[in-house]
Amino acid sequence: MTYEMDAIIKEKKLQVFLQIISNYFAQLSGEALKVESPYLSADKQPKVYDYTGIIRVSGEQKGVVYFSATQSLLCCILQSLGEIDASEENLVDIAREVANTIAGNARTEFGIDFIIAPPEIVVGAPSAAYLPKDRNSYITPFSWGGYQVVIGICIA
Repeated sequence: MTYEMDAIIKEKKLQVFLQIISNYFAQLSGEALKVESPYLSADKQPKVYDYTGIIRVSGEQKGVVYFSATQSLLCCILQSLGEIDASEENLVDIAREVANTIAGNARTEFGIDFIIAPPEIVVGAPSAAYLPKDRNSYITPFSWGGYQVVIGICIA
């Protein structure tokens, strides 16, 4: 496969994930995400926030997809769903729900050979062990309701 063809395929994958996350947040309040410029990160410890949902991918494609958000954003999601209890347990649950939504919709888009493990939720900064060391990650920062979020995609 040529480098140009590989870049086109990676861009299509990135767009699928961005559409999934955009749809999720649009359903919460109708407010669109403000997507910032995606970038390629060779850093094995890219920017993350308070809660990170890590989705391991295996099968024909291997790697990791992660969603990371601030505690404030997760509290806002809980409130938009009618939940007033912002306990640690509920924050972890909502981070897991967002990660599950991303993973499930990606599997629908990419087919049965896109095998996903249940998301792991990390409070605080995940260790570099969560990201494949042999490839770069596509990082897309965005905001919703003034809160910062990032999605990282490292799939080959």
